[in-house]
Amino acid sequence: MSTLPFIPDTAPFTAEQRAWLNGFLAGLFSRQPAGSTPPAPVPSLVPLTILYATQTGTAEALAKKAAKTAAQRGFSPAILDVAVVTTDALAAHSNVLLITSTYGDGEPPDSAKALHTALASDSAPALASLRFSVCALGDTNYTLFCQAGKDFDAYLEKHGATRVHPRADCDTDYDAPFETWLNASLTAFAPAASGPATSAPSLDTSPSSLVIPSGYSRLAPFPAPVLVVRPLNAPGSAKEVNHVEFDLSAAGPTLAYEAGDALGVVPQNDPTLVSEILSALGADGEEAVVTPAGELPLRRALTEHYDLGKPTPALLALLGLADPSLPATASPLHDVLDALLAAPDRPGVTKLVTNLRKLAPRLYSISSSPRAHPGRVHLTVGAVRYAAAGRARNGVCSTFLAERALALGAVGVFVHRNAAFRPPADPGRPMIMVGPGTGIAPFRAFLQERAATAATGKNWLFFGDQRAATDFLYADELNALRAAGVLTRLDLAFSRDQAEKIYVQHRMLENAAELYAWLEAGAHFYVCGDASRMAKDVDAALHEVVASAGRKSPAEAAAYVQSLRAAQRYQRDVY
Repeated sequence: MSTLPFIPDTAPFTAEQRAWLNGFLAGLFSRQPAGSTPPAPVPSLVPLTILYATQTGTAEALAKKAAKTAAQRGFSPAILDVAVVTTDALAAHSNVLLITSTYGDGEPPDSAKALHTALASDSAPALASLRFSVCALGDTNYTLFCQAGKDFDAYLEKHGATRVHPRADCDTDYDAPFETWLNASLTAFAPAASGPATSAPSLDTSPSSLVIPSGYSRLAPFPAPVLVVRPLNAPGSAKEVNHVEFDLSAAGPTLAYEAGDALGVVPQNDPTLVSEILSALGADGEEAVVTPAGELPLRRALTEHYDLGKPTPALLALLGLADPSLPATASPLHDVLDALLAAPDRPGVTKLVTNLRKLAPRLYSISSSPRAHPGRVHLTVGAVRYAAAGRARNGVCSTFLAERALALGAVGVFVHRNAAFRPPADPGRPMIMVGPGTGIAPFRAFLQERAATAATGKNWLFFGDQRAATDFLYADELNALRAAGVLTRLDLAFSRDQAEKIYVQHRMLENAAELYAWLEAGAHFYVCGDASRMAKDVDAALHEVVASAGRKSPAEAAAYVQSLRAAQRYQRDVY
C-alpha cells in the first residue's frame, strides 16, 4: 500500500505554501488512469499549525517531532516560531498545537514575549474559530512550574478559543507525557483522520546500551571519556568553577556540535547522599527494584536513575507530608532525605522508587569551538554547594563533574542544539557579548570560532565576577585574543574589588555611546548567565543605552530592542 507524500516542515516554503502543496499532492495522488479500478477515497489533509516557544531548542525539537507524527496521521502540519506570530495572524488559524518552555521566574521564552504580552491584553482579537491544545515544558524544582504554558492556555481560552484537549505540564522527564498529550490532541482535532494512538518504544538507557547505530541523543547518550577537570579560580576565591573536557573523537559525526550549542551530561548522585537515604530506609542497598533500565540493586538505582532532589508531590503524599495549602515547590523539604527524615513512617523501597522522578540530564553551554578543538568539547561549570537546614547540599551534576567524573572515566553526554544562539552568519558583523561568571562559556566558543574562521567582524566582551585576582576566568586566553586582535574590546567588572559593587550592566552604561554605535552598525547583542537577576539588569541597561545614546523615548527604546529581537540580533542563553 503506497503512502501519501507530503511536504516536510524543513522544506523552504511558508506555512501557507506548504499547506497548499500538501493539498495539491493529496489530489494528484488520488487520481488514477482512466479505466482503472477506482481507488479508495483519499481523505483531505487536516490543517494543523504547530507553534513553538523555545529558549534552548527543546520546544522546537518537540514541534518537529509533533509535525512528523501529525503528517503520518492525516494532517498538513506547519511549524511556526511564535516570534513571527501576531494575534491577528493567530486568529486566522483553525487548529493549533502550542509547545512552550518556561524560564527564569515563570517567564515565557524571549521569542514568545511579544505574543504573550499581546494575548494578556483585553484588546486582543477574538479567537472564536481557533481550536487549541498546549504542551508546557518546565521543571518542578521551580516555584512557577510551567507558568508560561499555563498563561498561554488561559489567554487563548480568555479570547474565545476552544481547548480540544487539556494542557500537559511536563517536567524534565517529558518524553512519555509529551507523547500522551500529542496522541490525544491529534485525536481530538480530527478523530477520523487520526489513526490509532501509538506509544513510542521503550528505550534501554543502561550503560551497556549507550552506543546505538543511529547516533546519540538524550535517550541514548555517548559514553565520553573525561580528559580534563581543572579549577579556573585561584586559591582564595569564594567560588568553584571548573574547566571540563570530554573526548568525542570516537562518536564520529553523529555527535557534531556548533558554537552556541549545549552539552547534555548524564550525572550520578552523590554516594554519601545515597548512603544516608539507605540508612533512613533501613536498607542495605542490595534490595532489587525495577527501574527504567530493568531490575537493579537499590543502591545503583538511587545512584544512577532517580532524582534525589526536591521530593515529588506523590512522595510527599506517600509519606504523609503533603500540605494542601502549599504548592509542592514551596515545601520546606529540600530533598528526598529531608522528606524521609521528617516522615512518621518508613516506606517500602518499591513504593519509594515508584514515587521518585527520573534523574534528568543537565545542560551546559559549550565553551569550545569544534574548529578550534576537533574531537573534543569543553564545559565551564560552577560547582553548586550550600547549606540548608543544618546539612551541606551539593548540586547534582556540577559536583559530580568536579569530584567523581574523572575517576569514573566516561560520562554519558549528548549535544543539545540551540539554533537560536549562534555567532552572526555574516562574519563581518560586529558582536557584543555579555557573559559574567560561567556566562563566559559560549562566548569563549564564539571567539574561538571567529578566530578559526578568520571572521572580520569586531568583537566586544563584557565579563565580570567577584575579584580580578581569583575569578578572572580564562584570563590568559582572553588577553591573548585581545593581543591578536580577535577580541576588539574587553570591559571588566569585578564587584568585590572596590567599596561600591560594579557589574557588567554598569560597564554597558559607561560606554553607552559606543555600544549604541555598534548596534547601529549592525552588531549582534548576546547575553549568557543568570536569568532572574543579571539578564534582567542587562536588559534594562540595554534599554537605557538605546534611550540615552539614541535619544529615544522609553517606548521608542523598547521598540528598538524588540526590533533587535525580531531580527535575531538580540539573543540570550539564560538559565
